[in-house]
Amino acid sequence: MTNKFLGWYTLLLVLACGALSGLVVGQESAETGPKRMYVTLPPRYFSNVLPPATGTVTNWSGSFTTMNKTYNFSMVGTNPATTNTSTTVTVYIIPVKVIVSGSTFDPANTVSNVTTSPIFTSGIDFVQGGTDLGKTQYVDAFQRGNFWTNVKVNTGYHVLLNPVVLSEQTFNVPKHDGSIGNPFGFGNVGIVNINWFDAQLQSVISGMSQITPNSFAIAMTYKIYLSNNSKVSGCCIGGYHSAFGSTSAPQTYGHFTYIPVRNQFSQDVSALSHEAGEWMDDPFVNNSAPSLGGCGGILEVGDPLENNPNFGDYAYSLNGFTYHLQDLVFLDYFSGDNSLQVNGWFSFQNNKTGGQCS
Repeated sequence: MTNKFLGWYTLLLVLACGALSGLVVGQESAETGPKRMYVTLPPRYFSNVLPPATGTVTNWSGSFTTMNKTYNFSMVGTNPATTNTSTTVTVYIIPVKVIVSGSTFDPANTVSNVTTSPIFTSGIDFVQGGTDLGKTQYVDAFQRGNFWTNVKVNTGYHVLLNPVVLSEQTFNVPKHDGSIGNPFGFGNVGIVNINWFDAQLQSVISGMSQITPNSFAIAMTYKIYLSNNSKVSGCCIGGYHSAFGSTSAPQTYGHFTYIPVRNQFSQDVSALSHEAGEWMDDPFVNNSAPSLGGCGGILEVGDPLENNPNFGDYAYSLNGFTYHLQDLVFLDYFSGDNSLQVNGWFSFQNNKTGGQCS
């Protein structure tokens, strides 16, 4: 089956199974009134879709045991304990212009600020507690720190992201799936039903032949929050990630929003740093982990810190702009074993106040 035919076949299945995407899964639950959160959507794998010509994103499998229970996981890249290689994954950025309730929210002018950010540019030498993790990209530095006992031996180990910006898409949001709101007092934003948005995004990804399962596709919006119900009462989701397609070669994908207001939830690339970090350590949204602090049973490394002061963000300056990157917990948060990570730290920033998911 050709990739193009597979894309259309998958699209039909996505549309046919649209009702299955009505469940938002994650470490957060809906509450009355606006709430700052990230979520995951359950992966949608279709056993009757033939495998594509390209396999899924490069990944390795491991496990840890805690409280007499073993938890298995898959992570992007190769095993840092047994390989000394650098893996590069293409990240297809899909700018999405959203038209909701007569207002247009267009990310076009901020795309270049994203591609030159520390998520994709190796412009910062990350020195954590006196240990030099290397001059590299942010999520790669985090992952090197996550397995530092291995990486300081296998010094060539990296998982790097190569951004490719695709043509901008336009989503015209139906009246019942979107609204305009001012949930946090810094001005109006668009609020869009996450399940409607996700169906459109899967359709777009399925129709783009250049996007193959060995890549990561991520939609970028501007001044848009997603919602469990299209209104402020189900808001405000800054990003999510998931997977769909063939069971043997699923397509990993996600979404992040860009808020151009400092000290606000999802400021500049904060949401992207959260989703890219979680995709790195839980690409197929099926890694098991103990449920700690309300952070629910999957290995999502950003969620335990998102409710910390300044949303867990730390400022880094690069190319004349100050970016805000969210701290991410190391495997120790879930495993209770601090023997692998840099300095025996709890998180990339050694923030010990995690476990505050809501």
